[in-house]
Amino acid sequence: MSRGEKSQDGEVVRPTSRDVARLAGVSHTAVSFVFNGRAQGNLSAETQEKIRRAAAQLGYRPNAVARGLRRRRTAVIGLVTDEIATSPFAGRLLRGAMDTAWSREHLVLTVDSGTDPDTEDAAIAELLDRRVDGIIYAALSLRRARVPVGLHRTFAVLANCHPEDGSLPAVIPAERAGGRSAARLLLEAGHRRVALVGGLDDIASAERLRGFRDALRAVGSTAHREWIVRSGGEISSGYEGAMRVLQGVPADRRPTGIVCYNDRVAAGVLHAAARLGLDVPADLSVVGYDDQEHMAAHLSPPLTTIALPHRAMGETAVRLLLEAIESGTAPPAVTRKLECPVVTRGSVAPVPSP
Repeated sequence: MSRGEKSQDGEVVRPTSRDVARLAGVSHTAVSFVFNGRAQGNLSAETQEKIRRAAAQLGYRPNAVARGLRRRRTAVIGLVTDEIATSPFAGRLLRGAMDTAWSREHLVLTVDSGTDPDTEDAAIAELLDRRVDGIIYAALSLRRARVPVGLHRTFAVLANCHPEDGSLPAVIPAERAGGRSAARLLLEAGHRRVALVGGLDDIASAERLRGFRDALRAVGSTAHREWIVRSGGEISSGYEGAMRVLQGVPADRRPTGIVCYNDRVAAGVLHAAARLGLDVPADLSVVGYDDQEHMAAHLSPPLTTIALPHRAMGETAVRLLLEAIESGTAPPAVTRKLECPVVTRGSVAPVPSP
């Protein structure tokens, strides 16, 4: 049977492993060995290649459902998110998860709950009914998450969130270390009058501030209380916070560097600096956080920032889940913290001369 051959009723008939065996001139068992991962030691390299060429000529692909039934696995994992699927900002987590799963011959079935707990519970139940091999639960922003009902009935890993009850493994950003890295960018450029602008009442804000203070203490410095401005997480928050620490302050008494809660806040700081006639980075250095797509690299100047490891979280969560599935043993309920890399662009320069 050739690729795309039709039966008498006009339907396209899918080539079978027996068709591959006939074309390759080998036994059906030999074809099974190749596509079930048992060829090594049973078939010569030449025979394996002959079988693969025949399969490619016919357009043959192993029946994933039948193979899954034999192995009692479906090669499908579920991914339940709160808002990630509708957010371009965190889409790298999805891409990392899907690419890693695909490289391991697994598909990812994604459900976005829109932050509704009932939808989350229903999604988990539906995925379990479809016999997924395991489930990743991922959050848009770092938080303590209620473990959805049913998640303990399968292998599960959390991404970008902590389980409230500490019962499952999680993969999160190393936010405190990221805060240290952000401050060090300024300190290593000679800045000592350093402010932190923006932030919310959340885990990320608290951890980044702790890291910021760590870095200052390491050089024998402390942050002025009035230079820690918790103004929010939007562009307007950055503008407001920067005006509070810069406007009307003599040049020798104002901050020469600002660490921002995120890149949107940094955009507001850049706007405030322009309004006050301050050049970035000649007069004021600015560090963002998140490395937000379609934004950080396109500001003026391009923003030096700390990247959130969204893709790495997706990749790591899938690897942990597949290791658990393949071994049949749940991973320990520990939290893995992933590095937040520095992305150097043009918004940081040496401290201005007096």
